[in-house]
Amino acid sequence: MRHITITLTETKPKIRCYLTKSSSDKMKRLSVLVVAILGVLIFNACQSNTKNDSTARADSINAIKDTTTKLSIGVEKVDAQFTVEAASGSMAEVELGKLAQKKGISKQVKNFGTMMIKDHSIINDEIKALAVTKNISIPAIPGADEQKTIGKLSKKSGKDFDKAYINNMIEDHKNDIKVFETASKKCLDPDVKSFAKKTLPILQEHLDAINAIKESLK
Repeated sequence: MRHITITLTETKPKIRCYLTKSSSDKMKRLSVLVVAILGVLIFNACQSNTKNDSTARADSINAIKDTTTKLSIGVEKVDAQFTVEAASGSMAEVELGKLAQKKGISKQVKNFGTMMIKDHSIINDEIKALAVTKNISIPAIPGADEQKTIGKLSKKSGKDFDKAYINNMIEDHKNDIKVFETASKKCLDPDVKSFAKKTLPILQEHLDAINAIKESLK
C-alpha cells in the first residue's frame, strides 16, 4: 500500500511517496509469479512443433533419459532412436495391412496384408518388451510421417489402391532393411543389436514377396 505524506510550508507543499515493507514483499511475489508464467509459456511454445508427432515425443523423453555419460544406467541415444523408429514403422505396417485386407482387389495384395498384420504384430510385441527392459519410451501410435501415408492410402480404392500399396511396401521395406542393417552394426546395446539382426531376414522376405506380387500383376 502506498502512503502519501504532505508537508505544508510557507513556500511550496512537499509530497513524499514511499512503499511499506508489506507492499515491497507483494511486489517481489508478483515478480516471481510473472517469471514462472513466462517460463511455462516458453516451454509450451517449444513443445508445440512436436505435440502431434508420437515419435518426436518419444525421442524427447528418451533424450532426457540419456544419462549414460554420467551414470552406469541410462539410454544410449542410438539405441533409443532406432527402437522408436522401428516401433513407429512396424505399427504402421499393421495398419496398412488392415487397409490392404479391406480395400485391396488382388487376392495377393490381401494375403500380403494379412502377412504384414501377423508378422509385424509379433515384431511390435518384441519391441515393446525390449523397450520396457531397456527403459526406452516408444510411441503408442505411428508417427506423423506414417500417419500421412496411412491417410493417403485410405483415400484410394480399387487398382489404384493396389498399385499405391505395393509401391509403398517396396520402398518402405527397402528403407527398413537399411535402418535395421545400420542398427545391427552401430547400436551399442547387445539386445537391441540382436533384435535388429534377427528381424532383418523377415523384412527381406517381405520385400521379396511384394516384389514378386508387383511382377505378377504387370
